[in-house]
Amino acid sequence: MTSRPPRLLLAVRPRATLADEVSRALPDIGAVPLGEATPEDLDGVEAVLLGSVARDAKSWDPAASPKLRFVQRIFTGVDDLPFDRFPPDVAIAGNVGGYAPFVAEHAIALALGAARSLLPAHAQTAAGRLRPAPQNRVLWRQTAVILGYGAIGGAIAARLRGFEMRIVGVNRTGASAPGCDTMFPADRLREAVAVGDFVFDARPLTRATRGSLGAAELAAMPPKAVYVNVGRAGTVDESALYQHLVQHPEFRAAMDVWWEEGFADGSVRFRFPFLTLPNVLGTPHSAGYAPPVEAYALSTALDNLRRFFSGQTPRHLVDRTEYSPGR
Repeated sequence: MTSRPPRLLLAVRPRATLADEVSRALPDIGAVPLGEATPEDLDGVEAVLLGSVARDAKSWDPAASPKLRFVQRIFTGVDDLPFDRFPPDVAIAGNVGGYAPFVAEHAIALALGAARSLLPAHAQTAAGRLRPAPQNRVLWRQTAVILGYGAIGGAIAARLRGFEMRIVGVNRTGASAPGCDTMFPADRLREAVAVGDFVFDARPLTRATRGSLGAAELAAMPPKAVYVNVGRAGTVDESALYQHLVQHPEFRAAMDVWWEEGFADGSVRFRFPFLTLPNVLGTPHSAGYAPPVEAYALSTALDNLRRFFSGQTPRHLVDRTEYSPGR
């Protein structure tokens, strides 16, 4: 890829334009794809652009790169990373904001699809029945609660403004943020979801968020609430959500993320038959898949790598203590 000694290792899915994009963003930094790296290359790299560990870096041992100081994830989430493989002095960053416009758009699509009963409406139309009309709900002037009011949460809020919705956010501290009418701290989660006609979950999966939306929190939501998850399925208790959907048929859920996702083989598995329920809408973790997404996400990741190589502190550094050991 370059005649310069490589300082950046590319452990991401290869594509035709990758070399040119990296060279334009980091013209003075040599980069080498993992599949082409020699032992001498690995010995000199200082940073890695990392995709899926299982798919793109399964055989790579960070110990082969003693100068490694920074890992930039191409994806937003880091809950699947084997942190124990990286020495403690290696900083790790998620690609925060790299997918925000696209995930937010998908979240709105899921909310509208669930609220407007699009799947039942399609089936009814295909059967040639005009009436009775599906049981539609509207977003207009309703209250949206956004769990995880960060880059994705803020992008969701910006799009919901077009529906004249009241925006309630939840973040760690309760500190106010642009585009939000009211903000709750994470320790008031149950109080926050109680006011949501629509509850959007865009949180990362950490020690604090894992299973934090349980039976009590679901019961606190309005009976006809719509729950949309574009963050991580593990933030909501799987059994509790299924039971709530069965016992409250007017409650609706729209999910792009699932508890058992096999990215290596492209599968999704279920402990409970969620998608047999009439009040559930599901998509296969596809919010970040569209033609312009890869280039946009790569540009934000490369911008953070530029900060690292120029001696600045990279943005969105991960606190490893927030994640389970070995994850």
